[in-house]
Amino acid sequence: MTVGPSAGLEEIFEPRSIAVIGASNRLDSVGGSLFRNLLTAGYQGVVYPVNPKRTSVSGVRCYPSVADLPETPDLGVIVVPAEAVASVTDELGRRGTKGVVVISSGFREVGGHGVELERSVVEVAGRYRMSIVGPNCFGVINTDPALNLNATFSDSLPPRGNIAFVSQSGALCAGILKYGVAERIGFSRFVSVGNRAGVDENDILYSLDRDPATKVILLYIESLADGRRFLEVARDVTESKPVLVIKSGRSPAGERAALSHTGSLARSGQDRLYDALFEQSGVLRAESIGELFRMAKIFATGLTLEGPRLAILTNSGGPGIVAADACARNGLELPAPPPPVADALRGLLSPAASIGNPVDMTADAHASQYREALRLLLGDPTMHGALVIATPTGTLSGSAAAEVILGARSGLSKPVVACLFGLTDLTREVQDLEANGVPTFTFPEEAIAGLASLSRYHAWWTRPRTQVRSFDVDREQVATVLRAARAEQRTVLPEYAARSLLEAYGIPFARAGRASRVDDAARIAADLGFPVAMKVASPDISHKTDVGGVALGLASEAEVRAAWDRMTSQIRARLPTARIEGFEVEEMIGGGKEVLIGVQRDPAFGPVVVFGLGGIYVEVLKDVTFRLAPLRPLSAQHMVASVRAFPLLKGVRGEAPSDLPAIYEVIERISQLAVEQPDIAELDVNPLIVRGEGKGVRAVDARVVLAPPSSRSGPPP
Repeated sequence: MTVGPSAGLEEIFEPRSIAVIGASNRLDSVGGSLFRNLLTAGYQGVVYPVNPKRTSVSGVRCYPSVADLPETPDLGVIVVPAEAVASVTDELGRRGTKGVVVISSGFREVGGHGVELERSVVEVAGRYRMSIVGPNCFGVINTDPALNLNATFSDSLPPRGNIAFVSQSGALCAGILKYGVAERIGFSRFVSVGNRAGVDENDILYSLDRDPATKVILLYIESLADGRRFLEVARDVTESKPVLVIKSGRSPAGERAALSHTGSLARSGQDRLYDALFEQSGVLRAESIGELFRMAKIFATGLTLEGPRLAILTNSGGPGIVAADACARNGLELPAPPPPVADALRGLLSPAASIGNPVDMTADAHASQYREALRLLLGDPTMHGALVIATPTGTLSGSAAAEVILGARSGLSKPVVACLFGLTDLTREVQDLEANGVPTFTFPEEAIAGLASLSRYHAWWTRPRTQVRSFDVDREQVATVLRAARAEQRTVLPEYAARSLLEAYGIPFARAGRASRVDDAARIAADLGFPVAMKVASPDISHKTDVGGVALGLASEAEVRAAWDRMTSQIRARLPTARIEGFEVEEMIGGGKEVLIGVQRDPAFGPVVVFGLGGIYVEVLKDVTFRLAPLRPLSAQHMVASVRAFPLLKGVRGEAPSDLPAIYEVIERISQLAVEQPDIAELDVNPLIVRGEGKGVRAVDARVVLAPPSSRSGPPP
C-alpha cells in the first residue's frame, strides 16, 4: 500500500499518540532505547509501551497488547521479531491505527522466508489502509517543538532547522544525525524508509512539499521504487523547493548483450539514466555525502543566485586561484570588474593588488579596504554574488573579517559566502556569519560548488515551461507493420518495415527501394540517381556493417551489380543460415553530420530516449545522453546541447551550423512513438544525417526490436 499525492502522512510525522510494541527496560535493546528516546526528546503527545512481559517501561505503565490500550494510537512503532510483525500490524489495524513504523528487520533484505513475511505485512496494511514506513528502518523524527518526535534508536535529536532528510540506509541515518549535531545543521524532518514495503521516497516527497517548516529536501537513495513516478513527483516539488540527492551504486553490476546500439548503451550506462532523471526533474545530484550537506547548507539560508557571474574577493592569491579553477569546473563565470568599479578599486587598494577577478587585495589589506571593496563588487549589476576569502593576518583578525562581510552585504539581496582560513579557532566568527545568513566553508572549492548548485537551481526554476507536443501519426500504417511482424513471429523488424513504421511518425528517410533481384537493384539505382548505397535486407542480421552487408558510393550500374555479388558471397560465408531477402538501394545523402536517436525500454524507468554522435563508432565513443519519454521541447534541446559533439553541430572553423530544430523535432517524434507503442523494446535511427541550417535531416538506417510475445502489452492494433 502506498499513499498518493492527495494523501497525507500526518499519522507518521505528526502523531498525537504512539504505541511502541516491543518497548523494553533493557538498556541494550532497540525497543528500550527507542522508547527512552521518545521520552527524553520531550515528546508532547502520549506514548504507550506495549509488552506482555513488562508491567512498566522507563516508569510508564506497560500494556500487554494493543487491544488493552486505553485509546487508539495514531502511530504504532513495531520493534518485535519479524515473525510477529504481521500479527501486531493486524492488531493495530483492528484498533483503527493508520500509521505504522516497522523498525524490525528480517524481511525482504534477507531473502527467502523474509520475502513472504514482508508480503504478509503489506497485505495486512492494505486491508486496513495503513501507511507503513519500513520494515528494516531507522525510524522517523519531527523536530517541531510542538511535537519533539524522536521515534528512532538514536539518542541524538538534531537541532530544529529547515532541512528534511530521507534515506534508504538506516546505518547512514545514525551517522548523519551525529554529524548534524556536531556541525549545527538543523533538520525539520528525518525519515528512514527501509525496505519501502509501503511508503516510499515519492510519498515522502509529496508530504515534505506540503510541510511549511521544510525548505530543502535531501535524499540518499540506492534505487528508486518507481522511477517514472519519481520524475512526476520531483518535477512538481522542485517548482517550490530544492531537492538534493546522493545516489549510490554508480558502477553497474553487469551488462547484458543487446541487439541494438541503443540497448547496449542504455544498459552499460544505467547510472546515466539516473542523471537524466534528476536533470529532467530539477533534482541536484551530489557526488558525496559531504557535498550533499554543503549544498544543503547554502540552500538552507534561502539565498538565490540569479545567474552564473561571480565576484571573488581575497587577501591571498593561492586560494583565489583555487576558487577560479573551481568556477571553471562548475560553470560559473568571473567577469572582470567594469572600468568604473576597477578604477575605484585601484584608488582603494595597494598598488600591488590585482584588480581582476579574483580581486587579490594582498595580505596587507585592512578591514576598511575589505568592506569598501566588497561593497563595490556587490554594487556592480554585472555580478550575481560574491565569495569572500579571508586569511586572518596582522592587519585583519577573524572577528574583523566577519564584521566586514556582514557590514558590506547589509541591505543587499545578493548572496555572499565566506571562506575563512586561520591557525586559530574561528568557530565564533563562523557562527556569527551563519546566524546572519552568510554560509561559511572551510575551502574555496566547497564554497564554489555550493554557489554553483544555487545557480543551477535558479536556472531550473526560471526555465521556460514547455508542454509535450503531439504530432500527427499514420496509425493505420503503424498497425499494418506491427500486425505483419506478429503474424510472421518476428522480433526484429526488417529495415524496410522499421522504415515504414518510423515514416508513419513523420521521420524523414532517404529515398530508397527494395530489390529482390540484381536487375531490380540496377533499375532502382538509375531511378534514384548515382551514387547510391546498398544494404542487405535480412531479418537475421542485426548489424549489417559487421558482416559486409553495406556498400556506399556506388557510382554506376556495373558497381551496383558487382556490389550485389560481392556482398551476397560475404554474407553467406559469414552467416550461412541468414535469410537474404534482397537489398535496399538508397540515395546517398551528401554532407551533414551523423547522429543517433534511439529508444530503450528500461524495466525500471520505462521508455528512455537516447541521443548522441552517430555512425559505426557510437559504442566506442559513447558520446550519448538519455532522457525519459515523453520529452518536452526544452528537454529535447538540452539533450542535444549536453553531448560533447554539440560544438560540431553548432558549426566550427567556418562550417555552417546544422539544422538543430530538425533534430529536436525528430527526438520529440521518436519520444511520442516510444510512449504510444509499448511493444517496441528497442529502436535505433543511426545514422540520422543532419544537414545545414534549414535543410532538415534524413534517416539512412533504422532498426526496431519488438518485445517477445509473452511480454507484449496487448493484442495487435
